[in-house]
Amino acid sequence: MPSRSSARLAALTVAAVCGAASTVALTSPALADSVRIHDVQGSTRISPYAGQKVTDVPGIVTATRTYGSSRGFWIQDPTPDDNPATSEGVFVFTSSAPKVAVGDSVTVTGTVSEYVPGGTSTGNQSLTEITKPTVTTVSTGNAVPAPTVIDAKSVPDRYAPAGDTAANGSVNGLTLDPAKYALDHYESLEGMNVQVADARVVTATDPYSELWVTVKPHEHRSLRGGTIYGSYTSQNTGRIQIQSLGSTADFPKANVGDTLTGTTSGPLDYNQFGGYTLVAGQLGTLKSGGLERETTRKQSHGELAVATYNVENLDPSDATFDKHASAIVNNLQSPDIVSLEEIQDNNGAKDDGTVAADVTVNKLIDAIVAAGGPKYDWRSIDPVNDQDGGEPGGNIRQVFLFNPERVSFTDRAGGDSTTAVGVTKVHGKAQLTASPGRIAPADAAWHSSRKPLAGEFVFRGKTVFVIANHLNSKGGDQGLTAQYQPPVRSSEVQRHAQATLVNAFVKNILDVQKNAEVIALGDMNDFEFSGTAKILEGDGALWSAIKSLPTKERYTYDYQGNQQVLDQILVSPSIRRGCDFDYDSVHINSEFNDQISDHDPQVLRFRP
Repeated sequence: MPSRSSARLAALTVAAVCGAASTVALTSPALADSVRIHDVQGSTRISPYAGQKVTDVPGIVTATRTYGSSRGFWIQDPTPDDNPATSEGVFVFTSSAPKVAVGDSVTVTGTVSEYVPGGTSTGNQSLTEITKPTVTTVSTGNAVPAPTVIDAKSVPDRYAPAGDTAANGSVNGLTLDPAKYALDHYESLEGMNVQVADARVVTATDPYSELWVTVKPHEHRSLRGGTIYGSYTSQNTGRIQIQSLGSTADFPKANVGDTLTGTTSGPLDYNQFGGYTLVAGQLGTLKSGGLERETTRKQSHGELAVATYNVENLDPSDATFDKHASAIVNNLQSPDIVSLEEIQDNNGAKDDGTVAADVTVNKLIDAIVAAGGPKYDWRSIDPVNDQDGGEPGGNIRQVFLFNPERVSFTDRAGGDSTTAVGVTKVHGKAQLTASPGRIAPADAAWHSSRKPLAGEFVFRGKTVFVIANHLNSKGGDQGLTAQYQPPVRSSEVQRHAQATLVNAFVKNILDVQKNAEVIALGDMNDFEFSGTAKILEGDGALWSAIKSLPTKERYTYDYQGNQQVLDQILVSPSIRRGCDFDYDSVHINSEFNDQISDHDPQVLRFRP
């Protein structure tokens, strides 16, 4: 998934700037008389009045938004129709601070628009709005329509209908079935005043003052209070995003497993960063679930501990070195080998041709020593400037840290940013042509993406091949609430090509030495059940060891209410067959609002 520090709109600027680049193609404006909100919303996702001017649409103001680029207000009809597919609420986009107040009875004349948050290229659903409004206040101080309760009983277990094949898989033209599909249920409430009660937090508060709760407390619950994303066909329908119409300074700093007790209520919006969102005028009271960061056990003398840890764009200007060091020393118990992902060059995002990362790495090593850990040594290969993706100018790469008191690195000259590492047979054993080396760096599969770093380590006389990976991100994939169902996962194309190369390289090692001990690890940017994982595991060359954990413990990342696996440690048959390994997903980041990375590190212990 995209890093939460990636570019996005300003905090709480959600949903609704109307522009030609982000609206559905509409008919030429016409005038519609005697129209009510449920007529405007209609029984599909696209208003039957889209592109037309509507006159004197009545409603009660339920909420106002006076900040950001989506200023306006919501109105709701206190006299609903008898069709559960038609919403009784709608957003009125004013562009400037609205001049109405909650409780005003108004009539609105304006043009109905279908706004697509993020633009049509995202595949997002559209938000029905009334734009360029003329507003008449009929009376003030009216009772606001009671919020519709969203709970486990009201939200269906099925997530979304299959899209219309005649419309490229879009659900836009399908009649809503809110009793059958969760996305249809939420769409039937778009713009209406809704509420959730005593809702458990399943994604911690992020820097943009938003969090996710579930209205289905038993749905795929993880051991620590989140919601597991276990397959493409077992969607978590109870997830909903929470934002606030009030001051962001008052927004609760919640962790996974906390609860918003009491009532959280407000209009149901739809935005680019998660889809259906309850924009709360009333927030429940935060009750802590007492979640604490995990600590793994220390490896025994005869166990080799290998870890992967995405440190999220670490560069010398960051203030997180001491915290990362403490995590490695205390929570991970100083693994013998650590594959680090997202180590930036010595001046971070400054794009001046710098590619070396020795300052970054040594600053972390020094912090580890200060935290009571070992004096790690390290190996890496600098990328070609601006060729490996990530934050522009940052030149992220994978780095091996290793404890020279426990394990040695086999240095073999010849590895650089553009030379492909190979496998040879020496005295009946597999050997890398260069150590460290990069796998097929010139292949098109690695365009604007990190190239895998391969190296040979020796532990107690046994050679272990380690391949550090950071595969293509999921950026560009359609969201789970997209108008296209199932959503298109376009990023898989490149990631599958990358996984194919990694799998082939592992097979090259195993072809030379059947019992070679090989570990491919890192931020795979894909799930343990995904096509990417299946390709990596192809022909039994590797096996994702996180699958040794119970399902309720399989997650390394928490995104939009879904706890999921992105970071993996895959092992060759000789490691798996021995069954003498121990795997731990160490939850120190993904569930917490004060995380220092958005990924949880993974640790594998085994006896070579």
